[in-house]
Amino acid sequence: MRSSIHIVDVDRTETWTRYRKGLCDTCAANCCTMPVEARLADLVRLGLVDAFEAEHEAPKQIAKRLSKAGLIEHFSFRHEIFQLARRAGGDCQFLDAKTRRCTVYERRPDICRKHPQVGPRPGHCPFGPRREAPQRD
Repeated sequence: MRSSIHIVDVDRTETWTRYRKGLCDTCAANCCTMPVEARLADLVRLGLVDAFEAEHEAPKQIAKRLSKAGLIEHFSFRHEIFQLARRAGGDCQFLDAKTRRCTVYERRPDICRKHPQVGPRPGHCPFGPRREAPQRD
């Protein structure tokens, strides 16, 4: 007998759900545990890099500073793409742990804006229903 519990593994796209409007309203924000790639313009929008710095400093130098500050995990010199750092549990640094909502939604990187239209499995997302906290007496 097949279980009625939907198990999602963000690393196995075959476990993902076809995206439909309203799905995010009840999701546990599993997509926010995936690596976030950002370009320099995204970092300026997020407030991690000053516009003057972005215009006058080499991306490699900016990456060194952000890495030292613990704000990025990796920088691709070839493509000039920064990978944002995540918390120890794997969540995006901008995800509110309690509400499971983005704290920088209006300023989020382009990759987040375009999800799930683009990504490892376009049109699908790693939907997982939010679990309600147990009621205390």
